[in-house]
Amino acid sequence: MTSVCLSALTVFPNLAKAQVGVSPLIIQSEARRGQAQGMITIKNTGNTRKRVRLYAQPFTYSRDAGFQILKSSPNDLTPYLQFSPRELTIPPNTRRRVRLYTRMPPNLPDRELRAVVFNETLKQTKDGDGNNVALKTRIGVTVFVANGDIASELKIDKAGFNRKKEQIQLLVSNKGNETVRPKIRWKLSHGKTTIHADETRKNFVIAQSDRNILLNFPAKKQLAPGIYQLSGNLEWKEDEDVRKLPFNVNVTIPTSDAVK
Repeated sequence: MTSVCLSALTVFPNLAKAQVGVSPLIIQSEARRGQAQGMITIKNTGNTRKRVRLYAQPFTYSRDAGFQILKSSPNDLTPYLQFSPRELTIPPNTRRRVRLYTRMPPNLPDRELRAVVFNETLKQTKDGDGNNVALKTRIGVTVFVANGDIASELKIDKAGFNRKKEQIQLLVSNKGNETVRPKIRWKLSHGKTTIHADETRKNFVIAQSDRNILLNFPAKKQLAPGIYQLSGNLEWKEDEDVRKLPFNVNVTIPTSDAVK
């Protein structure tokens, strides 16, 4: 089965100045014979006309940096992705739709292909000295196309403490060829005492890659140095089924990294 998944991504989140919104956040549709399609709705929420230009680039989500634009990728969707129109002018408080088409050759191997479609707005404004400047903002729509029979294969590699963020993180690997967005329901224990329990938002784990996912803890809560137990479930949707992967790993809070 071939499917297309779109999710809105704010790459430069200056929406108050951009006054342009993109929806929906996620679209999934099935395609046949190597073809898939989707729709982006762009809304001008301002009181002046906006000119929007659309273009696509390959991307990934790396282990630590998260979203990244790539110069090239074996999973690049852009050669097979078409959208129309590529440029449009949107009156105030008006919506416009852009249709996406994916056409892949019949001999293309089963795999996931990815691209981000940027919706770029150019606005003329003035700086503090009264000079004319061009303010460019863009909102990205990430596109995942599954060509043929693909599936994810998630695994918890280890838990650790992020020194820079001062948070516990979980390294999740995906040995499969399908990207998924799991959330993590977790519990931190020390011996028989439960320290904290929570869940994360959904995070992309790219096919044949891995991702350090921050648990947003301990934050303001103090943790004494030592070895803790981190347990819970990864939960994600694949086709129409909700899949779960239980885990139970140790995480060490070293003396030098103790939260103050």
